[in-house]
Amino acid sequence: MGLVNNDVLQKHTIRTLAITQILTGIGVVSTIAAGSLLVSSISHSESLAGLAQTFNVLGAATMAIPLASLTHRGGRRLALSTGYVIATIGSISAIIGGSHRILFFMLAGTFMIGASSAANYQSRFAAVDLSHPESRARDLSFVVWASTIGAVLGPNLMAPFGSIAPYFGLPRLTGPYLLAAVMLGIATLNVWFRLKPDPYLTHITQTHGENVKPPARLSARVVLARMKKSPRTLLGLMSIAIGHLAMVSIMVMTPVHMSHVDVSLKIIGLVISVHVAGMYAFSPIVGKLADRMGRIRVIQIGAGILLLSGLIAGTADAGNSVQLGCGLFLLGVGWSCTLIAGSTLLTETIDDDIRASAQGATDLVMNLCAAGGGALAGLIIATLSYGFLCAFVCVPVAFLGYRATRLAAAA
Repeated sequence: MGLVNNDVLQKHTIRTLAITQILTGIGVVSTIAAGSLLVSSISHSESLAGLAQTFNVLGAATMAIPLASLTHRGGRRLALSTGYVIATIGSISAIIGGSHRILFFMLAGTFMIGASSAANYQSRFAAVDLSHPESRARDLSFVVWASTIGAVLGPNLMAPFGSIAPYFGLPRLTGPYLLAAVMLGIATLNVWFRLKPDPYLTHITQTHGENVKPPARLSARVVLARMKKSPRTLLGLMSIAIGHLAMVSIMVMTPVHMSHVDVSLKIIGLVISVHVAGMYAFSPIVGKLADRMGRIRVIQIGAGILLLSGLIAGTADAGNSVQLGCGLFLLGVGWSCTLIAGSTLLTETIDDDIRASAQGATDLVMNLCAAGGGALAGLIIATLSYGFLCAFVCVPVAFLGYRATRLAAAA
């Protein structure tokens, strides 16, 4: 395929992936709050409400390797559409669980919906299969940025679809899952019919020839061992995992910290909205910086911003919503830097024979770090304080900054 056609295909790929991110964001975001409320209602226990999000994260982690294996065998189109189909089935399971008050179906549904997160994470890698080195981070960042639209629109559709659900004889809280099933179904069709020629298979064909056989699939342990041999690849992995660990650990505990005083849900929601804006709204700028300044430099910047966010948020009183909002906004920006620069660095420093497997292993590590960080954050909050949590989170972030600085100095 010629260079012009390759550029046209890349633009088409980015558009298709961006539309998919918007659709899945609209569908899935509103299920986060609804899931917690449904689990609490079914179990009659507020302490179990967090299981919905926990199972969602575990689902994303569990599906990372299988989706990467599908990419390895049949390309991005097969892997992404499979993830969205599983998530669609999960939405239906959650509707059944919510309607008949069966906790098993409810949690199984949220677990399967996690497959959409796994597919969305791998979409950022699909965005750079055919990118030029000078625009690789920008292309990746545009797909990440598209999530902003879904994150903004999704929660605003929660109430309307909650009103629609009773017309089908369903509880109001299952409304967001109706929306999720519809949007995920459309996203599946969008990927299956529009993501072709497949960007991953096209890259492999252009690089190794028409008749190349896919290399044997390696286990996650073997892939991670190979990734560790390359300092730049390892830094990319660390940037993604540590940045996600820091973001999730502080973000999920901030509402708990603020609830210790008389802060309204509206103010708490505003702080989280500012955080989400920091995560996604500036992604294109971060991508351009990573292309111009270099991946490692932006990782350094991201680590510095995360440290600053930990300091600002960690020293804020529970009722100081302005300071907490500033800290959470910077937390989102720092996460954006580490994710975009780290993902780009990892993609361009791994060998083609383990590219899909390494990307899947990276997302597995990232999601496990998020799940573990969220669990440990709860223990720290219960036994110590929010300030101690922010201080502890800064330790791995500081190590990331140190490793990036050493690698930059050695270059």
